[in-house]
Amino acid sequence: MSTQATDVLHLDEASFKDRVIEASGVAVVDFWAEWCQPCKMLAPTIDRIAERFAGKALIAKLDIDAAQPIAVEHGISSIPTIVIFKDGKEVDRSVGIVSEDDLAAKIEAQL
Repeated sequence: MSTQATDVLHLDEASFKDRVIEASGVAVVDFWAEWCQPCKMLAPTIDRIAERFAGKALIAKLDIDAAQPIAVEHGISSIPTIVIFKDGKEVDRSVGIVSEDDLAAKIEAQL
């Protein structure tokens, strides 16, 4: 049995298009970077959101340093930025630290 507690999917340039842009349903993408301290502070919230919405929404992370073209394409100018996509289209965005309850409410609104 896996001891990994998280259901967060780590995306790259190839999987982003398949799993988010061309997918149906709700996808929540945390745009982050390894060197970003606020991103690290937000990580436990993203993990809890992934557990809460398992089977209802895709919860994913995209390292902007490893996938700069996607970050540029989506206008990510500061991190962390959480973008909620529905059926491949951006429907909501939060920049900076967001509380678990606020993020959950934004996701619920799209389900």
